[in-house]
Amino acid sequence: MTRTLRALYCTDTYPPQVNGVSVVTALSVEGLRRRGWEVTVISPRYPDGLADVFKGAEHGGTSREDAVIASVPMPGYPDIRLAAPWRKTVRQVMDRVRPDIVHSATEFMIGWMGQREALKRGIVSVSSYHTDFSRYTEAYGVPRLRGMVQRYLARFHQRSARVFTPGSVAVAELEALGVHRAALWGRGVDLTLFDPAHRDRSTITIPGVTDDTVLFLHVGRLAAEKGVERILEAFRLARGLLPANVSTHLIIAGDGPARPTLRAMASPDVTFLGNLDRRTVLPTLYASADAFLFASHTETLGLVILEAMASGLPVIAAPAGGVADHLRDDENGLAYPPGDVAAIAEAIARVATTPELARRLGAGGRQTAERLSWAEELDRLDQQYRELLPANLGA
Repeated sequence: MTRTLRALYCTDTYPPQVNGVSVVTALSVEGLRRRGWEVTVISPRYPDGLADVFKGAEHGGTSREDAVIASVPMPGYPDIRLAAPWRKTVRQVMDRVRPDIVHSATEFMIGWMGQREALKRGIVSVSSYHTDFSRYTEAYGVPRLRGMVQRYLARFHQRSARVFTPGSVAVAELEALGVHRAALWGRGVDLTLFDPAHRDRSTITIPGVTDDTVLFLHVGRLAAEKGVERILEAFRLARGLLPANVSTHLIIAGDGPARPTLRAMASPDVTFLGNLDRRTVLPTLYASADAFLFASHTETLGLVILEAMASGLPVIAAPAGGVADHLRDDENGLAYPPGDVAAIAEAIARVATTPELARRLGAGGRQTAERLSWAEELDRLDQQYRELLPANLGA
């Protein structure tokens, strides 16, 4: 009789913190547990009272447990928590859990400590490559540091037995960095949670917004690397392309350090809602909008794009990074050249003035999402873990 397999996840972001990496990590943990794994998580300690808008994974709920490491807010970016370098905690958890595999879901302190201790003990160590952080150097005005960040990412992932990443572009990027054990591990989307059937415009209680208003939506963290300022500028330009009888409004859901700056530059037809409950409010908001705007170029995928497509929204985005694996211009959305604000504005105007186009692209997006299954992706993750283990364990 084979014993229960044990995995240890080491991550620098986890619910209640809200971002794509924390969501994917929580879904992975819960999915592996449902497949018989005993999974332990080491994550940062978050401040008491931080709202948990995740409210459980799509596949049954994620608990906060196991081990947390003291953390402090990152200077200039308080949403990011910097974990203390307490390797003793990591060692104690490994002594207790005795994992068969250690998955470093992030490349920062907790992920690094987990990888280092796993390799020291001869435990199979794998990692995730969610984001090309070297591109953040441009967003924050320090492009000269890009090479240094790339070298760090290369060294980190070269030590992994397998690197899981969701996009073909990311696999190629890792190969270029000398990381040759990258595995394409895609993303799914909950088609019941994110469904056009949840559309209910009566839930949109914004002054001036009526059933006839063409409602655009952006969901994501508000930070420099996300390019939300390009969306605001494009939305302003689009007003000059619209006939007088077409009313539009932009809703931005999410929070982050750039929120004060973005609010200051936003026009009255833009509403900021902050972080929203992921299982109740957010799905209805997706379905009640008319189109989705996305401006980031640093994503290996962008989970919100798949959620928008599942909700029947046409997606306006640049085919950069992992977005290119799913966005099909004039089939499920409208593509624009990265950074081209005028092209974003033109796409906004096309969708706002051509309802039949929006409906056709939204239907195409739903069809795209229906081909993506979290269950299949989690089965693939389970199988790849087992392939890396000694034969007497992985069978």
